[in-house]
Amino acid sequence: MNDQADTHDHDPHTHSHDGDVDPFDEKAETWDDDPAHLERARMVADRIAQEVALNPSIRLLEFGAGTGSVTENLLSRIGQATLADRSGGMRAVMERKVESGRLAGARVIDLDLESDPTRCSNSSKVTADQVGPFDLILSVLTLHHVDDPKSMLGAFRQLLEVDGQIGVVDLDAEDGSFHGEGFGGHHGFDRRKITEDLSAAGFDEIRVLDCGRIARDDGDYTMFLAIGHRSES
Repeated sequence: MNDQADTHDHDPHTHSHDGDVDPFDEKAETWDDDPAHLERARMVADRIAQEVALNPSIRLLEFGAGTGSVTENLLSRIGQATLADRSGGMRAVMERKVESGRLAGARVIDLDLESDPTRCSNSSKVTADQVGPFDLILSVLTLHHVDDPKSMLGAFRQLLEVDGQIGVVDLDAEDGSFHGEGFGGHHGFDRRKITEDLSAAGFDEIRVLDCGRIARDDGDYTMFLAIGHRSES
């Protein structure tokens, strides 16, 4: 799977803070024009479906959903879908997919799980107490953009129903080449560390599995799928 050559814009899930211009707003309109993005979404969705028992009663949250392509590939196998992304441009694309039937019945929101909600200046944001609970939360190539991944995993757990599951797809630890200089996030994750962070956040039955790779001119970047279970309230 070949990805675009620029080293700074490989996924639609980066989370800007209030006042910042989201770099993916302008990329949203043409994001799905890249066959590599659509193929990656299909592959990730298939891998999730192999490892997580899906059924029409499942309430899904995809956090950092971009254009919603992963959920789009899962939609026929789940129930209610909620799609969250901080990019207004990406949300606009998803909302059009809802209207056209490609994401029929899905809810598109700007969910803030990082900032103090008392300081949110954008009234369109929703907070954790306004959504959920969910049976399954997915986060695909999003966590490496989050300042405090362990806290984010804890926030996800609070949004899950008891016996719910989380599925995190992200990059294996790399040397920083994926995004290049100036990137302020995490250079992927060590699988042992992500297991420890999921456990510390209160998840059990944790599994970390291979989830394909992103092939580029500068090398291949492998991804993992980490699955955790919420067994207690």
